[in-house]
Amino acid sequence: MDKAEKIWIDGEIVPWDAAQVHLVSNTLHYGFGVFEGIRAYKTDRGPAVFRLREHLVRLKNSARILGFEIPQSVEEMTEATCDIIRANGFEQCYIRPLAFLGEGGMGLSYEEAPVRLLIATWFWGEYVGQGTLENGSRVRVSTYNRHHINTNMAKAKACGNYMLFQMARTEAKRDGYDEALLLDTDGHVAEGSVEHIFLVRDGRLVTPPLTHLLEGITRDTVIILAREMGLEVREELFSRDHVLTSDEAFFVGTGAEVTPVVEVDRRKIGDGKRGPVTKKIQDAYFDLVYGRSDTHPEWLTYVEDVTNAAAAAAE
Repeated sequence: MDKAEKIWIDGEIVPWDAAQVHLVSNTLHYGFGVFEGIRAYKTDRGPAVFRLREHLVRLKNSARILGFEIPQSVEEMTEATCDIIRANGFEQCYIRPLAFLGEGGMGLSYEEAPVRLLIATWFWGEYVGQGTLENGSRVRVSTYNRHHINTNMAKAKACGNYMLFQMARTEAKRDGYDEALLLDTDGHVAEGSVEHIFLVRDGRLVTPPLTHLLEGITRDTVIILAREMGLEVREELFSRDHVLTSDEAFFVGTGAEVTPVVEVDRRKIGDGKRGPVTKKIQDAYFDLVYGRSDTHPEWLTYVEDVTNAAAAAAE
């Protein structure tokens, strides 16, 4: 992570080190907040944010699931996102909006706490690990189970939910792996610490259903791209040994993008290398996000376009 010079917070752009929150704040103590992970990519038309609207709508919905409202509209957050990218001079970056509760409401009653919003940007390369996009990642099945569907609000991208995933990834890294794979409480494969998983079996893609998983935007993108390529995509439950006998496997997510999985619990997946179907999905995905493809132009928000539109509206 390479930090930026500035952060957008509550309608102002301030220096990175001046963005502060009080130590006695609800979210800091209880994890009661929601966030998003978004990427902007370098294109011939300048930085473009991938599926920004979908991410911001999900952010608003996550807050609503938890029981509070983000005061800014999707349009206002879109403009703020583009403003902070421009302010930091990024050609491409990772974007982290976070809606959190400020000082007050410390007795698990948060009504008195103000809802605050920040949007931070920084540079992030290959999230799973350097070189894994090409060489693939080594994964271990976690000793932690993915939350049961009734344990918490699984459809909210809530801060507190991620303590489990952080522990799972830390465990995997300490044991020499790149990433963790979590099973659900019934023993079915659920997801990585922050990624959805796809298997390739007999030319088809298989991925767990969204019964108790976050509705992944990268997951949705990959399903659409695969079907447009003529690949069959099935959503079904499967066990860990089903992963081990797959032809290929890969993780998808904003951070991970499309990262091959070449080993699980010291067992090779396929021939232990990035497979041809994974490579085909990768190529289509990166052509899209970098603006090299004419398909789905609605998924790219060009920073300069938003800035120019805002300036024209202000005149």
